[in-house]
Amino acid sequence: MTVRRDFQESARCRSDLVIGREELFAGARGQLSSGGSVLLHGPAGIGKSTVLRALAEEYGATARTVLRCSATESESHLPFLALADLLGLVLDEISPRLPAAQRTALESALTGRGESSLQRDGLALRLAVLSALRALAADGPVLVVADDLQWLDPASAELLGFAARRLEGTPVQLLCAVRTEGQESQEYDRQLRACPPGTLAVRLGPLTRAQVAQLLDHRGHGGLPRSTVREIHRTSGGNPLFALELGRALADSPTPPRPGEPLPVPTSLRALVLSRLDMLSVEARRTLLVASAGARPTPALLHAAGRENAEAECAQAAELGLLATGPDAPAVRFAHPLISAALYAEAPAHERRAAHAALSTAASDPIERARHLALATTGTDPEVAARLAEAAALARDRGAPSVAAQLGLLAARHTPADGGPGPEERRLAAAEDAITAGEVDLARDIAREVLTRASVPAHRVRAWIIVIDTAGHTMAEVDAVFPQALADAGDDPRLLALVHYQLAWRALIVEGDFTEARQAAAHAAELAARGQDRRTELLALAFQAQTETLMGHPEAPRTIKRALREPQDPRVACHHNGAGSARFRWLVMGDQLAEARTTVTALLREVRRRGSVESEVHFLRGLAETELRAGHCGRALDLARDSLRLARDSGIGETASAMLTSLAEASGGDVDRALALAREAVLHAEEDGDQMYLSRALGALGYAQLVAGDPAGTVRSLRRVRSLELGLGITDPARGRWQGDLAEALVRTGEVAEAQDVIDVSREHALRLGRESVLAVLDRSEALVRAARGDREAAVAQLTSAQDRLGKLGYGLEEARAAFALARLRGRGPGAAAFDEAARMFRRCRALPWLRQVEDALAAPGPQPVPDRPEAPAALEVLAAMERQVAALVMEGATNREIAARLFISVKTVEATLTRVYRKLGIRSRVDIVRLAAARRAR
Repeated sequence: MTVRRDFQESARCRSDLVIGREELFAGARGQLSSGGSVLLHGPAGIGKSTVLRALAEEYGATARTVLRCSATESESHLPFLALADLLGLVLDEISPRLPAAQRTALESALTGRGESSLQRDGLALRLAVLSALRALAADGPVLVVADDLQWLDPASAELLGFAARRLEGTPVQLLCAVRTEGQESQEYDRQLRACPPGTLAVRLGPLTRAQVAQLLDHRGHGGLPRSTVREIHRTSGGNPLFALELGRALADSPTPPRPGEPLPVPTSLRALVLSRLDMLSVEARRTLLVASAGARPTPALLHAAGRENAEAECAQAAELGLLATGPDAPAVRFAHPLISAALYAEAPAHERRAAHAALSTAASDPIERARHLALATTGTDPEVAARLAEAAALARDRGAPSVAAQLGLLAARHTPADGGPGPEERRLAAAEDAITAGEVDLARDIAREVLTRASVPAHRVRAWIIVIDTAGHTMAEVDAVFPQALADAGDDPRLLALVHYQLAWRALIVEGDFTEARQAAAHAAELAARGQDRRTELLALAFQAQTETLMGHPEAPRTIKRALREPQDPRVACHHNGAGSARFRWLVMGDQLAEARTTVTALLREVRRRGSVESEVHFLRGLAETELRAGHCGRALDLARDSLRLARDSGIGETASAMLTSLAEASGGDVDRALALAREAVLHAEEDGDQMYLSRALGALGYAQLVAGDPAGTVRSLRRVRSLELGLGITDPARGRWQGDLAEALVRTGEVAEAQDVIDVSREHALRLGRESVLAVLDRSEALVRAARGDREAAVAQLTSAQDRLGKLGYGLEEARAAFALARLRGRGPGAAAFDEAARMFRRCRALPWLRQVEDALAAPGPQPVPDRPEAPAALEVLAAMERQVAALVMEGATNREIAARLFISVKTVEATLTRVYRKLGIRSRVDIVRLAAARRAR
């Protein structure tokens, strides 16, 4: 493929704007920083020139001389042209430093004033180029930047390769790019051999769907529906140039493609990928058109569609590079998805309809037959619409809701206005399928289109509910919808139940009022029961149960039982807001981890079978949380990352997934990543006005700050959580499990009294609700309080008990944290075995950040442990307990860092405590404390 110049980007390109290439960018940077050379390679349009320019701009500033050339196919026959680009501007500078024969040969080649050729002046020219580069390097580093090496004229390529192979030991680096179509391309091998020894070859591959979305957004094509972005990614094959051209075509198109139709392919890309199409026979082109219209074309399918010479015609196309050949026959596979899309877009409408008509009888799958029938038919046709609706139901049952949505829209398009069911009803069914598939943009657009035409109250309320559903956690943005939905519902209990169920969510997300949310859910369940709408009744009961669970309400178990009674609706049973989810949450909060894991695994399996994206994101998080509680940090991290990837890809549940992934990263991954994700979750929750998830996100941030060694930051974050949950009416400490972390951070910052207050209040609720693991964690935190007050013996006993109970309950990470606290309390001498045990436990959990803390504690200077009852001088009796301990350790000669480690407080807290000691004792420094001790001993 030849990429035209008008496709290429502007000359300047910042490295922070190169999307999706962060890892390879880091590798290339490292190579260039160490004085090496880099060869970028990959197919046309993959972004080699963009990366090359960014690297050249970044590293060109560090070189004394930058030599550039960018070859083109049309000029590749001109000898020495690339060499002239590279050395033409520095010829006057280097000519006087070359031997006469070399100077004459080089000037003749570059200026064209004399006849020069590799045959006549080969050795002199080769040595001249080598000498020129060495002369430039003698004055400072040289960077040679060469793009599109495949178009270099042969003479220049030969000379540059000769010099490159002999430049070792000189500060000359090459930064080059060459087009290659495969990893084992012969062109790539040839160019790599022509580069300096040790050149790093970097292959640029396709972008992911998320990276394509980011690229489109950055280039001004954001706001496209996710389903469209997915189709752009599929059609472009992840090629950034192709993706941008498709995005531009969509932006310029007055109407988006209809369901089932491919993307509009601009003329520029058609010419780019179909340059060889004219070499095909007319019949071969028709065969390829049928193949491009089919979902999974095979020779057998093409034969059934009337293409009698399919094999020979496909072989002809393969020879021209339009079809891929490989071991996966008998499938007919295009060399690139864009070829198929361009071929289809190039064909006249009547030929496309003919291809679909042939496939509507040839395809074996009923869904495919219905789709082709629809695309072969113009206007309304009740029979075609009915077949499409049946196919949509079949796709739904197969767990392909995205396909069901497309088929439903096609059914609506072919449904007569006076048909039953009518077109609006079928559009609404398609919108609900789109929500299940995670295509919320498409669902919202369908619902708003229905609202412009529908007059039937049931249709209007259903459309309003879809608009509300697609708002997700930004529900405050659709506040104006609720009065309209209530007005349309009138006094119909079924329709009112739908609206009040959404009002329950609004009370929780927007108002942060658990009491109001619980009452609205109960009212919705009552209305649904009156209207005999079992599905909405079950959803409302499940929501009520989850709200009561988080509130620590005594009715929660009974409400869960009501939600689990028969008859059940299979769509609700595995829904992320259904009774199964409420039961899972109850099990997790009640320390029944094994049963919780079994429950959520079964739910996850079922929603994957159904293709429900939002529920899959939700249950992936649930399973990750369960594994994290059990101390399986590596497994939890993998699941959390999967959840976050899916959430970002679908745009569903991003805040919650970022929060959970932060917890998993802080426990078993990268602490800096944990902090970044937690702050992202906090920001999104604040922007959405979501009080419920704001408290969860702040809890994750506080935990990450604790692991990062920032107890003051933990205190700030978790104090906010405490205040938010008090306002929300959340009393169950098992909901966020932040109380122990706050108490521990308060001890480290010297605020022991507040730490004890947090423990006392939380323990009261945990005892009332029977939260055994929470009680054990609170005991672990209280042991730190006792240690800070000097009661070491009681602290050791309480930590030992907490560790044992957490182990029996199956909370592996919390058990290991108790063991670590016990080791630190005993000190490195007698506690060496305890440190080994803590390290073993963290290693078993794959809790890498905590394991590093054990290693740091062992590596730090270690004074002897604090005596059980230190004898303080009488002068110190005026001090508070913490102040006496700090002063006593100063008397022993401990540094501030050593004191902080032994008392589980921060260095800043030690410094602040010493300031109070100086003030109370009327002294100025640590030396005065030592003098007081010496005076006491002298008496």
